[in-house]
Amino acid sequence: MKQLNVTQKLIKEHLIEGEMVPGQEIGIKIDQALLQDATGTLVQLELEAMGLEKAQTEVAVQYVDHNLLQTDYKNADDHLFLLSAAQKFGLWYSRPGNGVSHPVHMERFGKPGKTMVGSDSHTPAAGSLGMLAIGTGGLDVAAAIAGQPYYVKMPEVWGVKLTGKLPDWVSAKDVILEMLRRHDVKGGVDKIIEYYGDGLQHLSAMDRHVIANMGAELGATTTVFPSDHETKRFLKSQKREDDWKELKADDDAKYDLHEEIILDDLVPLIALPTSPGNVVPVSEVAGKEISQVVIGSSANPGLRDFWIASAIVEDKAVHNDVSFDVNPTSRQIIQNMIDNKAFGNLIKAGARFHQSGCMGCIGMGQAPASGTISLRTMPRNFPDRSGTKDDQVHLCSPETAAASALTGKITDPRDLEDLYGMTYPKFKYPEFHIIKDDMLVAPPEDGSDIKLEKGPNISSLPHIDPLKDACQVPVLLKMGDNISTDEILKAGADVLPFRSNLPEISKFSYTVIDDTFYDRAMKTKESHGGHVVVAKDNYAQGSSREHAALAPKYLGQVAVIANSYARIAWQNLINFGILPLEFLNVEDYDKIDQGDEIILKNLRENVENRNTIEVTLKKSDGSKVRFPTKHSLSDRQIHILVKGGIINDFKERIEENDLGES
Repeated sequence: MKQLNVTQKLIKEHLIEGEMVPGQEIGIKIDQALLQDATGTLVQLELEAMGLEKAQTEVAVQYVDHNLLQTDYKNADDHLFLLSAAQKFGLWYSRPGNGVSHPVHMERFGKPGKTMVGSDSHTPAAGSLGMLAIGTGGLDVAAAIAGQPYYVKMPEVWGVKLTGKLPDWVSAKDVILEMLRRHDVKGGVDKIIEYYGDGLQHLSAMDRHVIANMGAELGATTTVFPSDHETKRFLKSQKREDDWKELKADDDAKYDLHEEIILDDLVPLIALPTSPGNVVPVSEVAGKEISQVVIGSSANPGLRDFWIASAIVEDKAVHNDVSFDVNPTSRQIIQNMIDNKAFGNLIKAGARFHQSGCMGCIGMGQAPASGTISLRTMPRNFPDRSGTKDDQVHLCSPETAAASALTGKITDPRDLEDLYGMTYPKFKYPEFHIIKDDMLVAPPEDGSDIKLEKGPNISSLPHIDPLKDACQVPVLLKMGDNISTDEILKAGADVLPFRSNLPEISKFSYTVIDDTFYDRAMKTKESHGGHVVVAKDNYAQGSSREHAALAPKYLGQVAVIANSYARIAWQNLINFGILPLEFLNVEDYDKIDQGDEIILKNLRENVENRNTIEVTLKKSDGSKVRFPTKHSLSDRQIHILVKGGIINDFKERIEENDLGES
């Protein structure tokens, strides 16, 4: 019998279609679903459009953790809508202020051995419990909630062996930053990272959460840990020990790729602007003045992470030039921070406490001062994500963040031993946490009579036409490598309140790159019927935010032509009927100028038959250049794309009663 690793065991247990051969499309049964409000409003509208009666997953939870600022009616209206939709469709509802989805889900719902999809790219954090948890676009989550398999190309399994023990002043954040230092933001594409080895015995379940969460920044499909004694200890502390089961790799399990990290050799690391992959030792940039430190987010959400920062600043005051901001990840964490004195120590040191939620991580408040350095324990530092145009966001551990808050400059936390005579504080995990679950609203047995509460900023999704057979449209934007979803459709307090209002949110499309894009897109939609955009490698990395596909589609985007795509965004394009073409010859990228016209013919036939798709480029002087492109769609994806997206396909199948088992 073949010896299996943890990833293979999880997939084999849930495999419905396909074979576990890297590169082949597989369909897997989904046990749980996670939604957050910045993307969940679309998911709920998609469930409405599909005509769903009740969620078919074992557990589905709608969290409200992103859009918490209620500066007008928009977010408040959306919260009422999401509650009504959760009740109607049979989802749990986590009320505003209850906490960030990923740690709350881990505490209250996550189970070893289960599969989950989430409409948030950091859903893989649940891999810390021995789950197969994948972030994806909202339409895929909606389909899973409706009982359909989740489809993905079978990734390679990348075994990362951890040996040794982390030194003082080094923590789990430095482990994932080391992976990013070695492999950058594309290193995990088409891979599942599975950690194993003796070093795991020294990493708590929440330490593993930190590592699994930011595996998304490597571009990995997901991250998986075994379920062992540390997993059991965590679930026991949450009074859920009965949900534990052991899940580990067989003794002779094989991996497609191999890596080893000797934990003893790690040092404090920091990601410089403007990429999580721009990692150097803290000591290399120590001494630079800072204006802000932010502790919290889904990337460092555990009780230990807040406690260690509080122990470092205990009986001290943060530097006068520093705004020291704390985003507690849940109300349960706050209650436990009060109990172990961490809350009081942070307040006394000068910390500014904010709501339990994503907040500054998604640009929802806490924007740093212009032209200054902000140190954050968050997962991303893409340009303008913080809400400040010229931000200089650095990503680091709670130890580095707290040390720097005291000194007013980037500080290697190991230097605190000389600066303050400080020894490294050692956190002792409580046997049981104080449990706060009173802000979780259970679904009713039957929600069919519940009416969806739609305020004036909420509109149903528009119909999307099937794939055109031919077009002649302009290249509206030419971009480079690693364009993020934050650059395609920015986040922040001025944008995300329109997430349920497609005409309004589309006005922010590509504005981080070119603030004239919207006006030009509307003109070409009228004159040419649409447009294309061009990029190099890893197009649309980052968030699962499907607005980055839906908003450009609303503006007439017919296709994207790029060298390669980030996994989630590639699927989102297909789901909304945008053709993701790939250069056959990368040098053809240089032949294109912004403003050229792209001529495509016989699209339906060429897409369906996987023919080379010839692009005719009409230059401004009237001359023409031709070059070949291709696509990498499966038969299922071709079927969806040609129909104009997954909603059209789903509705047609409902009418034909051809949905199979739910």
